[in-house]
Amino acid sequence: MSKVAFTTLGCKTNFYETDALMDLFFRNGYDIVEYDEFSDIYVVNTCTVTHVGDKKSRQMIRRAKKSNPNGCVIVVGCYAQISPEEVREIEGVDIVLGTAEKADILYHLAQYQSGKTDKPYVAVSDVSKVKLFEDISETVAASAHTRAFIKIQEGCNQFCSYCIIPYARGRVRSRSSESILEEIKRLATRGFKEFVLTGIHIGSYGIDFEDKTYVLKDLMGDIHAIPGVVRIRLGSVEPRLIDDAFIEALASMPKVCDHFHLSLQSGCDAVLRRMNRKYTTQDYAKAVERLRKLYEAPSITTDVIVGFPGETDADFEETVAFVSSVAFSEMHIFPYSKREGTPAATMPDQIDATVKKQRSERLIQLAEENKEAYMRHFIGNTVSVLAEEQKDGYMIGHTTNYLKVHFTGERAFQSGMMYTVEILELNDGKMIGKAL
Repeated sequence: MSKVAFTTLGCKTNFYETDALMDLFFRNGYDIVEYDEFSDIYVVNTCTVTHVGDKKSRQMIRRAKKSNPNGCVIVVGCYAQISPEEVREIEGVDIVLGTAEKADILYHLAQYQSGKTDKPYVAVSDVSKVKLFEDISETVAASAHTRAFIKIQEGCNQFCSYCIIPYARGRVRSRSSESILEEIKRLATRGFKEFVLTGIHIGSYGIDFEDKTYVLKDLMGDIHAIPGVVRIRLGSVEPRLIDDAFIEALASMPKVCDHFHLSLQSGCDAVLRRMNRKYTTQDYAKAVERLRKLYEAPSITTDVIVGFPGETDADFEETVAFVSSVAFSEMHIFPYSKREGTPAATMPDQIDATVKKQRSERLIQLAEENKEAYMRHFIGNTVSVLAEEQKDGYMIGHTTNYLKVHFTGERAFQSGMMYTVEILELNDGKMIGKAL
């Protein structure tokens, strides 16, 4: 039996797609092994959001050849789509597949193995011309019988000035609701409790349908009605999605988790305009206000880019003031990384790396303080925890607002079981509790 190994860089959508590719190979008779093991085939699912992503992708390609110099290395993902000629020149690469080609990975592998093609074998098409959602396979769950990622759409129409993703993933293509609901029904009958809706820009779900009346909140409503679904968790969304109509829909769906990752990127309106973001800080604050009126203590998380071209000290201070006022439960801080082919790459007033590092460190410190304050809010309260694993004498799982809880209890551990847990303390950054 031939062996295949996988490694994944980047976003949750990439992890979803790797799981689907694993399932595809498994159903076709391949043995799935760990990436550091000897394997006949190595699949590297790459990321190109930053230059760091490119660098890590190259490292993983070289690592495969160390495990088996004669192994076939297949490179897929955003780096392969954006820079196929660069990827094909990396020593050890055998096959390069674009965004639209990875669904046919077994076909392309067979073409390469036939020996009738050029080597390295490259199949990368113009993803901007792809009109339909590429449904690779059903999802494999992130953790057994607890949480499953469900990819509901592909592509992005936003074209933020710093972002390469629309060029790597193409325009918005929504997956049919029938396909999504059937997959969730199948997984729910197998015992999965929580479903994470993911994609490149999930707030755009349905905009490409001929009948544009079926959008994200309608899909969520249909998922909510499926027996066995306990939790529905949203991936990253933009604040414009959180309008009065969306809040009204959320109010009727208690299975939706009170955890919202709202993309911010900057707390300064002038920077947001240069980024080509389609909202203001006032819009963002209004979205947060709506969520906090509906939920008692929702988890509001975000991403912030520091050192965007032209960001002055005053601009940065506006961001600091804004994120302080919102008091996020968690922030991911990224120094701006220039991506060739995007408008921001040629903008004047590029920021010095030392300044970006200083600004990043300041926001990271603020993020850590806010995260701890949010976690401490729950000490002495009871929360619902979906158990996922057992380690070091603790049962471990996540709350609806995505807080990780370590807890003990008299009942035997069972993955996928819901526990009511009293939070006792915060110890070295860990929430410690006891099942009631």
